[in-house]
Amino acid sequence: MLSGRLVPGLVSMAGRACLSRGSAGSGAIGPVEAAIRTKLEQALSPEVLELRNESSGHAVPPGSETHFRVAVVSSRFEGLSPLQRHRLVHAALAEELTGPVHALAIQARTPAQWRENSQLDTSPPCLGGNKKALGTP
Repeated sequence: MLSGRLVPGLVSMAGRACLSRGSAGSGAIGPVEAAIRTKLEQALSPEVLELRNESSGHAVPPGSETHFRVAVVSSRFEGLSPLQRHRLVHAALAEELTGPVHALAIQARTPAQWRENSQLDTSPPCLGGNKKALGTP
């Protein structure tokens, strides 16, 4: 679990922890985000599920649900390679990945790995979708 640390926005759900962050920090959770959360909870019974809608940092209309980052901590990942873990996440979210979700960054860890490092990675800034190289005008 989270070894007694207080984490803002943390909601306990049946002995598991779930970081609840709304779309673009607005506090509102959209239907795609809710579906992702529900499907990952059902498929992986995570001890920790952190889900961040990063769509607002991309060239999409306000309120979009197209770019997500997820950290999933589950004992189901024990003994699996990172690729196998990602495949489990992709299988759970197959419908969303063929439809509304354009990008999904995944951190799939075992409980022991999460205890060692409980940070959710950050995504690089969006370059506007026109494939500009960093540092070019």
